[in-house]
Amino acid sequence: MFLANYLIGLREGLEAALIVGIIVAFLTKAGRRDALPTMWVGIGAVVAAAVTLGAILTFGPYGLSFQAQEIIGGTLSLLAVGLVTWMIFWMAATSRHLKSDLEQKLSATLHGGSRGVVLIAVVAVAREGLETTLFVWGTIHSTSTAATAATGAILGIVTAIVLGWLIYRGIVLINLSRFFFWTGLLLIVVAAGILGYGIGDLQEAGFLPTAVAYELGAWLPHTGVVGSLLFGMFNYIPNPSWLQVVGWWIYIAIAVPAYLYVSLRRTPGQSPTSGQDASDAAQPGTAAPTDAAVPTP
Repeated sequence: MFLANYLIGLREGLEAALIVGIIVAFLTKAGRRDALPTMWVGIGAVVAAAVTLGAILTFGPYGLSFQAQEIIGGTLSLLAVGLVTWMIFWMAATSRHLKSDLEQKLSATLHGGSRGVVLIAVVAVAREGLETTLFVWGTIHSTSTAATAATGAILGIVTAIVLGWLIYRGIVLINLSRFFFWTGLLLIVVAAGILGYGIGDLQEAGFLPTAVAYELGAWLPHTGVVGSLLFGMFNYIPNPSWLQVVGWWIYIAIAVPAYLYVSLRRTPGQSPTSGQDASDAAQPGTAAPTDAAVPTP
């Protein structure tokens, strides 16, 4: 689970870092740096709330009955899949013009005072924190290596913070549209695995039938090298039920084509290779656009 949670922490953290970086640059240009301390306090509060929620989800259910634990686990896993799927599609639809669109909203909001701009930053981080907490908890809930999974998520978030600062300063240029595109595809497969475990929890609670579809444990056990990699990255199940198999394939069959359509379609006035607005060109010391290109050798 280390790689899957590292990817989750990196992607979610980078989204939040980019949005916060754009807002910091906007407030600085607008001469409203006095609002930055309030913004950082608000962001710190929502991060602490996300950590508290993760602790409650992890340790709270232990006092409940087995059935209650499975019901809570299955329901929250399904909720996590829904939230992260929405996040993936939202970023796919807005990544090309995130900077320009956000700055337009910030300009309109700033006329009513800086509190509205600060609220946008706090809400953005709170949303990413909630999604990260639920999704990481879903992966931890499906494995016994909770410490490894949590470490992966933390390192991913730390990497995202460092990378976001480097992008903000103009030190690093990266094609973020491609980054979000490929990580989005990977997270769809990860989410499909979480969906399977959510269904499994509800089956163990007695809510759904548990007929086994096939048994691969003798050929590809999740304790082997390949099985461990598949289990750690995509929640591989060697003996899934028919409901888990059907749910996995239905989710993939719907999510992947829809994601490719949203990600690859061109907006009016955009050239097939541009991938960003001319107004989103990055400058050192300002928040980079979400499609900053990696310099080619």
